[in-house]
Amino acid sequence: MIESVDRGIALRMRADLDDMHDLGEFQQGSVMQQASCLASAKQIQHTRMLVACIAVAFAGCQLPKSPSTSGILGGAQPVAASARPQASANPSGFGSSNDFVVEAGHAVGVSQQPSDAAGARTSHASSGTIAAAATTAESLQDASSVATYKPQTDLAASPLPYTQTPTLPTYDPATIRGQSPTYPAPNRYGQPAAPAGSLPPPNYSSPNVGQPPVSPSYVPYSSNPPQPYTLPSPSDNYGSTLAPGASQYPSAGSDMLAPGVAPYIDPSVGITAPAGTAYQPRERVAPIDVYVQEARTGRVILGGSVNSDLGVAGQLIIDERNFNIRRLPRSWDDLWSGRAFRGGGQNFRAELMPGSQVERYTVSWTERNLLGFLPYSLSVGGFLYTRQFRDWTEQRLGGRMALGYEVTKDLSVSGELRMEDVKIFDPRVSGVEDLDSALGSNDIYTARFRVARDTRDSPFMSSEGSLLELVFDQVFGEYDYSRGGVNYSRYYMLRERPDGTGRHVLACTWRLGFTGSQTPIFENYFAGGYSTMRGFSFRGASPVVNDVQVGGEFLALGSLEYVFPLTADDMLRGVAFVDYGTVEEQIEINSENFRIAPGLGLRVTVPALGPAPLAFDFAYPINNADTDDRQVFSFFMGFTR
Repeated sequence: MIESVDRGIALRMRADLDDMHDLGEFQQGSVMQQASCLASAKQIQHTRMLVACIAVAFAGCQLPKSPSTSGILGGAQPVAASARPQASANPSGFGSSNDFVVEAGHAVGVSQQPSDAAGARTSHASSGTIAAAATTAESLQDASSVATYKPQTDLAASPLPYTQTPTLPTYDPATIRGQSPTYPAPNRYGQPAAPAGSLPPPNYSSPNVGQPPVSPSYVPYSSNPPQPYTLPSPSDNYGSTLAPGASQYPSAGSDMLAPGVAPYIDPSVGITAPAGTAYQPRERVAPIDVYVQEARTGRVILGGSVNSDLGVAGQLIIDERNFNIRRLPRSWDDLWSGRAFRGGGQNFRAELMPGSQVERYTVSWTERNLLGFLPYSLSVGGFLYTRQFRDWTEQRLGGRMALGYEVTKDLSVSGELRMEDVKIFDPRVSGVEDLDSALGSNDIYTARFRVARDTRDSPFMSSEGSLLELVFDQVFGEYDYSRGGVNYSRYYMLRERPDGTGRHVLACTWRLGFTGSQTPIFENYFAGGYSTMRGFSFRGASPVVNDVQVGGEFLALGSLEYVFPLTADDMLRGVAFVDYGTVEEQIEINSENFRIAPGLGLRVTVPALGPAPLAFDFAYPINNADTDDRQVFSFFMGFTR
């Protein structure tokens, strides 16, 4: 019975080992599964010992009683269970080659001689049975200790198992150590490498074709260095382009990524950047549909003005900002429909201003881009100007041509050539040499160079910015002299409401000019009036000779003005100002002729009357020359439609 039990246990143990081999448990080198196998072997050992003791005890109870048998001392020879290794046909080398078959001998303590008395049994049978059971248990323990499983592979070098264990082919134990010429060692992914020539070489030309799967285990940096990362093309679905100053490639040190760290990819915008690098902005360019409706480029302006300097005057202006001088009319329909002289992007302006004291008629044509593409502007114009002054009447007929270049949006330079015929007639007083020598026709040719920088927010009611003009004239013809001037205006916004209205503005203005000694009387500097120095009549703050305002060769004027709102809608504004300066016959400053006139004023803005506000100023001179003509009140009113 013991022999049959032992053989059953041995067969069960071998079946368990074979099952483990078929599942590839030992080939994967799982430490947990090997520990489980050892625990099962220990459990089998204890079970065998217990069964053997029960079997021997049961057999001892049925032994024949014989006086010649006295247990194990009376000739009964215990036969220990033999344990011998049995070669296995399993070539895997894991456990199956060292499987043990335990064979138990005959029952211990059983006499092989016939007994004289069949029913004679001695009490020594019990002790012999116990001794035989102990001997048998000791022999079985020695045999089971030999059956302990010892793996033949290095567990530390075995990779972690996959969730799904592949079935490996049968090969000799040397394959595990990579020493078999037929089957090479398994690769780093735990898969056996195929024999040479059995499979075609992998094709890495297309992504993920023929490439081994990524191992989930950590691979040291030295054995698997990261490959340099390349940014994708800068174009995406939006046609993105690199922002100015942004680099398409990662900066230095961006390839020092930790093993297994992939570059960061933002799927929302399609921007790819290596992990650990600085942010590299891109411009996203999207198509935008712009619908343009051409506005009116031509306009006719009707207006008029009344002021203390020029009297009463009317105004008619024809302005076309898309003029084409080469688009001649082909029929009356082209002329009346407006197709003639249109479409060239040129400016055309004609002005007619008849008045009680001033008459002005001008026409001008401007090409903003010379030859259609050069960054130069060309302007050609003609004028007829008549003005009745206090001491004579003056008429100017001439033309001008100017070439300009816009350096920046605020800075421009220009050169101008002006040719005019100046007639002086109807003198009020005779006997003044400067006036008498200028009577009649005078041909004047002037070459002017001008540099201007204008950052004002409005030409009429400026609140911020500045205007700087540098002008130099060279006059030749009947008179030969040089002339220069500097005009500077600066506007400071002191405060405003949160909505941008109610601005408090401080304005500073300076004018400086000089001219040569051969300058005729009609080209001298004059001061006085609304546009130069308030508190004096027009040209009333100028040098006088024999009651004739002859002007001077030097001018220095300044003004400090503070504008503040009086109503919430900015329709009414108050002005506090002080005008100061002088005009001298020679290039000098005489304190006796220095004028100072503080005052207050009012500005009324009526949008229906045009952009220029109505102006009313009261100024009282506190310092002036004896020959000056003072005028406390000055005004300007105008409208345009």
